[in-house]
Amino acid sequence: MSALLNPSHGFNRRQFLKMVGGGIAVLVVGGPAELFAQDRRRMYPEDLNAYLRIGADGRVTVFSGKIEMGQGVLTSQAQMAAEELGVALESIDMVLGDTDLCPWDMGTFGSLTTRMFGPSLRAAAAEGRAVLLNLAAAKLGAAKTDLIVEDGVVSVQGSPDRKVTYAELAQGKKIARLIDEKAVLRSVAQFKVMGKSPRRLDGREKVTGAAHYAGDVRPQGLLYARILRPPAHGATLGTVDTAAAERRSGVKVVKLDDLVAVLHADPEAAGAALADVTAEWKTEPLALDPENIFDHLEKTATKAEEKDHRGDVEAARTAASRVFESTYRKGYVAHSPMEPHTAVAEPKDGRVTVWASTQTPFPLRDQIAQALKVDTQKVRVITPYLGGGFGGKSAGRQAIEAARLAAATGQPVQVAWTRAEEFFYDTFDPAAVVKVASAVDASGKIALWDYAVYAAGDRGAALFYDVPNARVRAFGDTSYREEAGPQSRPSLHPFATGPWRAPGARMNVFAVESQIDLMAAAAGVDPLEFRLRNTSDERMRKVLREAATAFGWPGPKAGSGRGRGIACGIDAGTYVALIVEIAVDAATGAIKVERVVAAQDMGIIVNPDGARMQMEGCVTMGLGYVLSEEVPFKGGEVLVRGFDVYHLPRFSALPKIETVLVKNDDVAPQGAGEPAIVPLGAAVANALSDATGKRLYRLPLTPERVKAALVS
Repeated sequence: MSALLNPSHGFNRRQFLKMVGGGIAVLVVGGPAELFAQDRRRMYPEDLNAYLRIGADGRVTVFSGKIEMGQGVLTSQAQMAAEELGVALESIDMVLGDTDLCPWDMGTFGSLTTRMFGPSLRAAAAEGRAVLLNLAAAKLGAAKTDLIVEDGVVSVQGSPDRKVTYAELAQGKKIARLIDEKAVLRSVAQFKVMGKSPRRLDGREKVTGAAHYAGDVRPQGLLYARILRPPAHGATLGTVDTAAAERRSGVKVVKLDDLVAVLHADPEAAGAALADVTAEWKTEPLALDPENIFDHLEKTATKAEEKDHRGDVEAARTAASRVFESTYRKGYVAHSPMEPHTAVAEPKDGRVTVWASTQTPFPLRDQIAQALKVDTQKVRVITPYLGGGFGGKSAGRQAIEAARLAAATGQPVQVAWTRAEEFFYDTFDPAAVVKVASAVDASGKIALWDYAVYAAGDRGAALFYDVPNARVRAFGDTSYREEAGPQSRPSLHPFATGPWRAPGARMNVFAVESQIDLMAAAAGVDPLEFRLRNTSDERMRKVLREAATAFGWPGPKAGSGRGRGIACGIDAGTYVALIVEIAVDAATGAIKVERVVAAQDMGIIVNPDGARMQMEGCVTMGLGYVLSEEVPFKGGEVLVRGFDVYHLPRFSALPKIETVLVKNDDVAPQGAGEPAIVPLGAAVANALSDATGKRLYRLPLTPERVKAALVS
């Protein structure tokens, strides 16, 4: 399975060392089983994986299959390695997402880098420290137990003059050390690098414009490709006439079954040539739109998977004096990254190298090899910086297109999607429906919870509230991924869907936490008190209380047209609570979110500033799905080409964001990239109800929908 040091992929230790040069390469066999006990399905291959190389100059190179798309893992991974090795952060060099050099990785998504790959990296670094201590013990003639390490220098305790540097230990060596002893990780009390907020390692490059992205790669002889696209998902190509394009000087036309492209050394010339291509498409009518899609999902997503069942739901429903039945909905949402999908493919010496904006370099490598009908060792994927991904760059169609065109022409080819192509081929966050029936007893305790989610999966639907009679079911696309080929259509949705920041959890928590508020209001109980009354989960109780303290909940009465809302959730192993304050313009229906307090327990915090940035980013991005973002469509036709129609949050509209990092050093580091976005929809909807007495059950909370509710 591993891309490195696995004979099936053509690499062994000797070849790897030749590639990376001299020094000490640290190879590990799997890792301590307990480090993976949280989720063995995501376990890294029990194969030889090279994570670290200590060079003859004392610098440490960390090889990671993860990628950097703005979330800060370039820096946090370096911190973890530096901490466990006992070196300064400044001595770390990072190599990310290179399928020739890095250990196999499934991809960067799901807030998994720190909580799932982090233990492997820390273990490898700790084992590397063990290797170096063994070498130092032999060189210094001292017992290993008498040695101490600081900033890459090993010395004998009590005899500081007896010392040797990592650089000296690695000098002139070209060896691979295979370690399978149990890693001894440093405790929080011993941390010198982790738990701090150094300057981001990619910061200077990015603010000065020196950072390179896939679109900045310019091999000699590069051709720019523009590709014939269908007018709608599900359309099939009939006749195509490329004669006029072929008459243009310098234009190459490539026809590969479903792929028709024009290529030129100048991107504008390629675009002009594409305009000369005429084609006839056959489109099957599909009577779906943003309004009837919800009925379609309920009728089509008939396969149910029961995720939780406790007590007697039917008896509790019969016994309840009042049952609250609600239906919550949300439309399709696009990723809209700053950088559209881009790739450059270069065929050379019997191999093809692809620089791609992708979150999944190793799976993409395998897909490219399959498309080209070659062995995977003939394909190398290199991932430069990404200009945003949010789950949308898990798919890599543009890279496969570039590789196919490069193979056909024998020249390097760039495929960079236009903004219209980005919207058309995006794997949207799917439209979804949640139906929930609940009841409260006379003491203000939840007595019934019957929950069904359609098309969004069950992430975020698990109950942390103490409910004796509960059922949670997920219908349809419980894997939260349904892809279509270029001329095909998925069965459930009119176009492809896939991960979006905290997939499924935003919809589920919107429904769950809106329903909780609805019951609190009916019971006449403060929303915070109602939540505390109904959960014994101490981590959740603590984040709720810390959020409330930071906000000053409930504070004085909000005033006319102003409201406050609270919501909480669990995602990626992290507990989060949000409290928001909003103002509602009754004349226009516009909601302005003025203040957000976010409290988050994510276990041990590797980089506090990085965690805060992620929380702030979640709130900023979350305002889009809450207030404005929804993809217009008609059948398989996506009716959006740019940001004149699809409205993202603007910095001028951002609220005051206050972050609270809840200390919990008893829990290993958890995910930070997604949790804070999860409860925002419910928090704002709850604040709207507080401000106006009107509850909206559909996202986004657009001015038109708010205004319609106010006059109803």
